[in-house]
Amino acid sequence: MDHEHAIHEHTEHAEHADTGHTHTAHAHTAHEAHGGTGASWAMAAQATLHCLTGCAVGEVLGMVVGTAFGWGNLPTTLLAIVLAFFFGYTLTMRGVLRAGVDFRTALRVALAADTVSIAVMELIDNGTILVWPAAMDAQLDDALFWISLAVSLVLAFIVTTPVNKWTIGRGKGHAVVHRYHH
Repeated sequence: MDHEHAIHEHTEHAEHADTGHTHTAHAHTAHEAHGGTGASWAMAAQATLHCLTGCAVGEVLGMVVGTAFGWGNLPTTLLAIVLAFFFGYTLTMRGVLRAGVDFRTALRVALAADTVSIAVMELIDNGTILVWPAAMDAQLDDALFWISLAVSLVLAFIVTTPVNKWTIGRGKGHAVVHRYHH
């Protein structure tokens, strides 16, 4: 994902080269040139996919572990949520640490960048599985287990993308990470 950010950043700077924007000026505007809210839908989708990657790893792992061990719905869901936050933050921190910042700063950036996005995703994907008839009781060898999990993650992406567009447009959320991608 870091490579994609680099390509995105490079492309934006090339597009704005004839408008008098300098690299420094563009970096400080937090992508204000991307429309009325300061963030494009493509940027929001990219941030959401980044967040969804970590969330999906944690969510799937938590559901698989809890289901395989025969845990009840509550402990399985709680494990999935904890792991979704863990992997979501870890994925973001990995890129920020590559920028040469210390662990504490990287953790703060990840918390600022991903907390709202992950929380919305977890609310939507776990809520979807909760209301889907029989999905909470599906086992690993049931198609319903995998179908409901996949659909819940797609719905989480659809709902979270506008949230990320709004937060990025205000210099919050994933926009915080962009300060460390040069």
